[in-house]
Amino acid sequence: MKNLTKIYLLIAAFGFTAPVYAGGSHSHDKDGGHAHSSGPISESKAKTKATRTMNNLASRGVINKSWTSSKLVKAEKKSFSKGPEWIVSFKNESVKDKAKQTLYIFYSLDGHYIAANYTGK
Repeated sequence: MKNLTKIYLLIAAFGFTAPVYAGGSHSHDKDGGHAHSSGPISESKAKTKATRTMNNLASRGVINKSWTSSKLVKAEKKSFSKGPEWIVSFKNESVKDKAKQTLYIFYSLDGHYIAANYTGK
């Protein structure tokens, strides 16, 4: 009976402490970073996040590893049908296909990764 009581107490203790570890104030981006819901991110933060995303895509083989040596061109806010987004662009002149020499990485204004492509659309 004593062992059964100890087990119930142990289960109850874990049940009461579990919510302490669950936080709802942030989420993990697909690029592995944190996106805190504290409002819009700055241009500088958008550039930092996009560089991290680009390196992550290259390390996973989604894009060529030569992109890790590419030049960050600019970060700008642009409006689309679903609202404004950050677009950060990188230039990689070592890519032979001219249509794929610019990589665009999209984020919501609060820093959530949306997509990456070569069209900017």
